[in-house]
Amino acid sequence: MTQAWDRSRWIWDVYFAIGFAAVVVLVVTETQPAARQAGALAALTALVAWYALYGRRVILTDDIPRGTVFVAGLAALFFTAVGFTPESTYALFMICPMVFMTFRLRISAPLVALFNVLPPIFSAVFAGISFDPHDFGLAFFGLAFSLLIGTYIHRIVRQSEDRAELITELESSRAEVARLSHDAGVNAERARLAGEIHDTLAQGFTSIITLVQAAESEVDSEKGRRLLDLAARTARENLAEARVLVSALAPSALSGGSLADALGRQVERLRAETGVDARFHAEGTAPLPTGVEVLLLRAAQEALANVRKHAAASTVDVSLTQTDQGVTLRVTDDGVGFHPDDQSGGFGLRGMRARAEQVAATVSVRSAPGAGTTVTVEVLG
Repeated sequence: MTQAWDRSRWIWDVYFAIGFAAVVVLVVTETQPAARQAGALAALTALVAWYALYGRRVILTDDIPRGTVFVAGLAALFFTAVGFTPESTYALFMICPMVFMTFRLRISAPLVALFNVLPPIFSAVFAGISFDPHDFGLAFFGLAFSLLIGTYIHRIVRQSEDRAELITELESSRAEVARLSHDAGVNAERARLAGEIHDTLAQGFTSIITLVQAAESEVDSEKGRRLLDLAARTARENLAEARVLVSALAPSALSGGSLADALGRQVERLRAETGVDARFHAEGTAPLPTGVEVLLLRAAQEALANVRKHAAASTVDVSLTQTDQGVTLRVTDDGVGFHPDDQSGGFGLRGMRARAEQVAATVSVRSAPGAGTTVTVEVLG
């Protein structure tokens, strides 16, 4: 809101300058002793200086101590001007909006009421003007108008604050989407390259080694066996290089062992960091394609991250089940739960489903408030 005020400050400054000029004209043209006119003009000029040097940095900051000092100064200078000449009352067109922009409505409304009701009394006491009941009628009319304008100002301020918060959230969301999209793209490309290398080069070198070893038994000459041995050694070296590349392209959590080992480490880390009773169970140890292992590992990491941040759970169960039909990862907690429909746009679940689509997997979330959450990832075939 402060940034919006900085951009539109000049509009208010122009309004303030026009209002000040109009009040000065009214004071000068009214039949009053020169000394009273000079006193009113001096107080009004001091009011302008007080706003320019102090008030401009206080308005719309919600700084109550500094705002109190500013409004107290406004009151002193305004009522001094009114004490010299009642025409200074028209300065309320400048003062009331400033009060509304300095304090919240529950504070500014009573203050504005005093600013509108007290001038007739000051004029009667200090300027020697006879009391006129019509002055109070005009004061209450001005009060009603001021409260109407003040309510409108606070509504605009509140809408601007809400809009600023929304813009901030959208910018944060856009940055998060960009980060997740980048991470998903990088992981997908790494998984694709690892799978390609594993399925082509690594398997090709393995076949070459097998064929060379079979050919060695059929070759009689020493030179022929030596050349075949050289070819087998070269193929083994290149196979080792291919496996290094596959390992480097896979997630670091998978580099130290199998998928089950990596998931077990994630569960153990959750238990150590949060004290949650976290358990892991695995059935089946058949090797999986790199892309599937990456998907299941990332899904488990995301689900466990949500447990840390949101679930307030006391127990968490993670299971990895491999059968002839496919592999299933299931993460279950007994936390606070949520409405899955309300979280359909969540970035974590969205990224999980995006990765699942790359390997024809499915992601399902079962949850309800107070009933915990279960995230299931299934890869068939």
